[in-house]
This record gives sequence, C-alpha cells and structure tokens, in this order.
Amino acid sequence: MPYLTTEKKASIFAAFGGKATNTGSIEGQIALLTERISHISKHLQKNKHDHSTQRGLMQMVGQRKRLLTYLQKHNLTGYRALIEKLGLRK
Repeated sequence: MPYLTTEKKASIFAAFGGKATNTGSIEGQIALLTERISHISKHLQKNKHDHSTQRGLMQMVGQRKRLLTYLQKHNLTGYRALIEKLGLRK
C-alpha cells in the first residue's frame, strides 16, 4: 500500500497550493517533497545500509532546496509563510 494516496496528495495540494487540482504550484510541490522526505527519513533510521534510498533522499532534498530558492527570489512573503507553516529551518 503506498504511503501517499491520491487523497493525501490532494489534501496537501489543497492546503498549500490553493486547490487540490493545482499540482503545479511551487508551494504544493515543496509541501509534497517535505512529506516524502520525512517518510524516507523514518525508513532510513531503521535501514541504515539502504544506500540507494539514501541517494534518492539526497536528490529530493536538493530538488526542494532549488524550489525554495526559486520561491524566495520570486515571492519572499510566500516563502517565509511556507517555511513557517512546514517547520523548516532557514
């Protein structure tokens, strides 16, 4: 069973992207990546030698960092609100 169902993704995009169908919003993409990163981090705490998953996690963290940089350049108030809402340190 997948950990991110269609309903869960729709609720994330509804909470952060405005509408559930607005899957292209930067805020929604960052929130979805944050959810995936936290899930994979829990997996890696139990499975320390899963190197391929660790590599995938690093790629997701890099993608989220690039999206956050883009958001910071184009919408500073939205960036600050998003990191506060997600609880990210920056």
